[in-house]
Amino acid sequence: MSEPEAARRLTAHGPNTVVIEQTTPVWRRVLRQLRDPLILVLLAAAVLTLATADFPDAAVILLVIVVNTTVGVVQEVRAEQAVAALSAMSAPTARVVREGRERSVPAAEVVPGDVVLLAEGDIVPADADVLAAVRLMVDESALTGESVPVEKAAGDDPGAGHALSAGTVVVRGRGRARVTGTGVHSALGRIAGLLGGAPGLTPLQRRLARFGRTLAAVIVLLSAVVLALGLARGQPVELMVVAAISLAVAAVPESLPAVITLSLALGARRMADRRGIVRRLPAVETLGSVSVLATDKTGTLTEGRMAAERLWTPAGEATVTGTGYQPAGEVLRGGRPVTAERAPDLSALLTAAMLCNDAGLQPPREADTAWQALGDPTEAALLVAGGRLGLVKAALESELPRVDEVPFDSTRKRMTTVHRAPDGGLYVACKGAPEAVLGGGVLDGAPEARARAAAEAERWAREGFRVLAVATARRTEGPGSGTWETGLELQGLIGIVDPPREASAATIAACRRAGIAPVLITGDHPLTAGAVARRLGITAPEERIVTGQQIREGTAGGLTGVRVFARTSPEQKLDIVQAWRTAGHVVAMTGDGVNDGPALRRADIGVAMGRRGTEVARQAADLVLADDDLGTVVSAVEEGRRVYANVRRFLLYGLAGGTAEILVMLLGPFLGMPLPLLPAQILWINLLTHGLPGVALGAEPVDPGVMRHPPRPSEESVLGAGLVPRILVMGTLVAAVTLVIGVWARHTDRPWQSLVFLVLGATQLGVALGSRARPGTTANPFLLVAVAGALALQVAGVLLPPLRHLLGTEALTVPELLLACALSGVGHVAMRMQTRFHPERPPTGPVPAQ
Repeated sequence: MSEPEAARRLTAHGPNTVVIEQTTPVWRRVLRQLRDPLILVLLAAAVLTLATADFPDAAVILLVIVVNTTVGVVQEVRAEQAVAALSAMSAPTARVVREGRERSVPAAEVVPGDVVLLAEGDIVPADADVLAAVRLMVDESALTGESVPVEKAAGDDPGAGHALSAGTVVVRGRGRARVTGTGVHSALGRIAGLLGGAPGLTPLQRRLARFGRTLAAVIVLLSAVVLALGLARGQPVELMVVAAISLAVAAVPESLPAVITLSLALGARRMADRRGIVRRLPAVETLGSVSVLATDKTGTLTEGRMAAERLWTPAGEATVTGTGYQPAGEVLRGGRPVTAERAPDLSALLTAAMLCNDAGLQPPREADTAWQALGDPTEAALLVAGGRLGLVKAALESELPRVDEVPFDSTRKRMTTVHRAPDGGLYVACKGAPEAVLGGGVLDGAPEARARAAAEAERWAREGFRVLAVATARRTEGPGSGTWETGLELQGLIGIVDPPREASAATIAACRRAGIAPVLITGDHPLTAGAVARRLGITAPEERIVTGQQIREGTAGGLTGVRVFARTSPEQKLDIVQAWRTAGHVVAMTGDGVNDGPALRRADIGVAMGRRGTEVARQAADLVLADDDLGTVVSAVEEGRRVYANVRRFLLYGLAGGTAEILVMLLGPFLGMPLPLLPAQILWINLLTHGLPGVALGAEPVDPGVMRHPPRPSEESVLGAGLVPRILVMGTLVAAVTLVIGVWARHTDRPWQSLVFLVLGATQLGVALGSRARPGTTANPFLLVAVAGALALQVAGVLLPPLRHLLGTEALTVPELLLACALSGVGHVAMRMQTRFHPERPPTGPVPAQ
C-alpha cells in the first residue's frame, strides 16, 4: 500500500482507536442526582426549615444533599472511563509494510488493507486475516475466554483459524496479516459499543425512590390534618401553620441519606480491608441483594494458566500437585510422592515432554511477583510437571542437545524433536493430540496398549482435560535421514487443565448457603466448562450445558434454567445477564477479560479481578478484587446485607419516632392538650433523635447468621417483610407512653407540655438503644455516646434557662426528671422484645433453584 492510499483510507475509516462518547456536562449530572424522590423530599424539608428559621437543621439537610450529590457525580465520571480503557488495550505501535518497505507506525494510523508483521509478544493492533505464519499462536483469552492459545495459519491451511482480533497477544511464532477492521469496526470497537449507556439504579435506590414518593404524600396529608384540627379548635392560624410545617419536617427522616452514606462508606472500608476495592458506593448494598452470581471461568474460577495434573503410562497413573508455574510441588502415585529415580516410566514420559518443548520458565524478578511462563502455556505446564518430578530442562538439553525438529502444524497436530544421545545415537521425542500420535502409523507395538491409551484419553477429555500423547524412539541413523515420526514407542499421556482456584469450591458452597445461585458463563469449550462446573459444585452431571450457538439459533430454551453457558460471545453474555434480571433477580457478574466488560456493566453489580483482570474489566466493574480471590465476593455480600439491615433499622427507628410525634399531635387535643408540642419543641426532638443517634445506627455490625438466609426479593419494598406493622406498633407505644404522662401531668397540675416534650424524646432514644444488632456488647460505641449525648441535651432543654426560653419549656423537679428518663426504658424493652419475636432477617422469598 502506498502512503497516499493509506492517508486516504485513514480519512475514510477514521483512526484505529475506540471512539469515546461525549462527556455529560456537570450541571446535567447534578440535576440527574437531584431528581431522586428522597432528595426532592429533603429539598422540600430544607425549604420548610428555612421558613421556620431553623437554620441548624436546614444546614444539616443541605449538607447531606450536597455530599450525596457530589458522591453520585464522581461515581458517574468514573464509570465513563470503561470505554476509554479499551484504547489502552491496543498496541501503541505496529509494524506494517508500505511501498515495499517495513516501517513502524502508531497503531492509531493502521488502516484496512495494511499488511502488519507480528512476532512473539506483540499485541495485534487490529482485526486481520493471516497471510503467512510460522508456528503462530495467539492468546485470545481476554476476548473469548478460551484458556488455550489458538494456532493461526494462512488462509490456504484448512486446519487452523485465519482471523486475528484486535487486542489479542502473540505468544509464539511470527506471521504477516492483512488488516480487515480498525477502530469501532474491530473486535474491541464492537465491545466498546456494548459498554455504552449509564448504569441503572441499584435495588436500594429503586426501593428508596418508591419509599420517597409514598412518604411525601403521607406527610403532606397528615400535616394538613393537623393543621385542620388545630384551626377547628380555635388555635391561631400562624401558630398552626408553623406547627404543621414543623411536623412535616419532623416526619421526614432527613438523616436517611447520611445513614446510607455512612453505612456504605464503612462497608467500603471493611471491604478494602478484605482486598475488595469499591468503585461505586451503591454497589456495597447491591451485593447484599444478589441472588445470582454469574461468573467467568478463565482467571476467575480457575487460575488462568495451564497445569499438567494427570500422568498415565502403561505402568500406571500419577497426579501432579502444586500451584502456579513454580516448580514447587509433588508427583503422587498411590498417594505417595515419587521421584524420577523411583518412577522411571514417569521420568521417561516427562523427559520426552520437556525436550519436545520450546517454552521456558522465568523465576520471580521481585519479591511480590510469581513464576511466569515464556512461550506456549501448555508447554510451560509440561516443564513444571517435570520439575516437580525432579527433572531440569537445562540438564536434559545439555545431555541430549536438539539436532533436528518437525514443527507442530495444524494438519499433523503433533511436534517432533531429534536429539543427539551421549552414545552418538539419536533420541526422538514426539508429542501431540492423542489421535495424531496413537494413529497414523506413528507407533509400533501391541494394539492393546494403544486402545487402552485411547480409552483413557477419551475419558480425560470428557472430564475437561486437554490430553497430549507422548512417544519416543532410539535411532542410529544421522540427522535428516529416515522418517522421524514412525516406529515410535508410546510413553504415556499427560492431562492438562486450567485448574480451579483453591478458594473457588468454598466460595460456591458459601453462595449456595446464602441462597445465591452460581452460574458459569464462558467462551471456553463445553466439555471444559462442564468439567469445571461439576468440579466446583455449580452443576450436577445430568444438567444440560447451553452453547452460544444454541442461543444464536434460538434452540437454547429458557436461559434462567441453565447453570453453565459455553462458547458465548460478549453479546450473548449480555443476553444471559439480562434474562436473569428480567426474571426479577439481582445479578452479580464476575470476570477479568475484555469480553466480560459489557456484561460487567450490564449486571446489577460488576466484579473484576484486580491482578489478572484487564483494564477494561476493572473500569467497567463496581467492585475490583485486589487479590483475585472470588471468596472476597462472599465477604462483600455480607457487608451489603449489613448495609441494608442498618437502613431498615434506621427506618424502623426514625419512622416510629415520626409516627409517635404525629399521633401525639393528632390525639393530644382530644385528651385535653390543645397543642401538645410547640413547633420549636418538635424540631428540637427531631434534631436530637434523627441526628447523631440515627446516623450511628448506620455503623451497627453485621447480624450473626446473616449469610444463612436467602437474599430479599429485588422488588420488595424497603418497608416490606413486616416492617410497616413494626413501625406502627413502636410508634403507637411511644405515643401512648407520652400521652399517658401528658394526661397525668395535666390532671395533677404539673408542666405537662414540658413532660410530653422530655418523655417523647427520651423514649425514642430508648428505642435507638433497643435497635442494636448486638446488645450487651461494646460493638458500635458511637451509638452509645450519641444516645447519651442526645439524652443530656434533651434534659438540658428543660433545665437550662436559655434553652427553656428558646423551646418554650418549664423547669421540672428532680422526681419528674427521673420519671421521664426512666420511661425511656419502656422504648428500649419494647424494641428488644419486638426484635426477639420479629428478628430482622431476610424472608424466604423465591430464589433460583439450587
